[in-house]
Amino acid sequence: MKSIIDLTQSYTFSKFFELKIEPKDLARDFGYNLSRKQLNLPHFEGELDRIMQLKERIEEILPYVSLSNETARRELLISPVIIDLIHYTKSEVRIEYQIKVTDQLQGYFDYLIEKEQKLLVIEAKKGDLDYGFTQLVAELIALDKWQENDSQTNIIGAVTTGKIWEFAQLNRSEKQIIQGWESYRIPEDIEDLIRILIQAII
Repeated sequence: MKSIIDLTQSYTFSKFFELKIEPKDLARDFGYNLSRKQLNLPHFEGELDRIMQLKERIEEILPYVSLSNETARRELLISPVIIDLIHYTKSEVRIEYQIKVTDQLQGYFDYLIEKEQKLLVIEAKKGDLDYGFTQLVAELIALDKWQENDSQTNIIGAVTTGKIWEFAQLNRSEKQIIQGWESYRIPEDIEDLIRILIQAII
């Protein structure tokens, strides 16, 4: 099958989103297999001492703000989740973090979360999560090649509009990416979402 990627050209993560490439096709071009199925990511089982406050804060502001642009969604819906993730995991968060692995794998991570050499990437989109997944696939592959710690066998990534979150998992040894078909809504599924994010990084 003909390659989608032109190895003589440079690409950024966001360029893959703009090109409207199917996630499976992009994964194949980089030597990975992608399947779409129920992901069943593990949940953190410990106590969440301020999950109700987080949900109440988000529910309180939703009637009063317009979420028509990505900046509003990031500041009002995604940032509170990230802040609580830091609270629970004491992880390091890099925002708009730039990396370059190759000319075809480079760009900015909206959120790169790291704890004891474990990585989690979150990509924020205004809409179109399907092609947002294409961008997430490129970012996961870049992390696989960039991450020197072999002990992290699976790398988790999320793509979100702020109101909807979806996940993917890259198995590094098998070069297999699973695109989960589950969606998590904010604020309805906020506890499940937080528990998945915590478990992904601890």
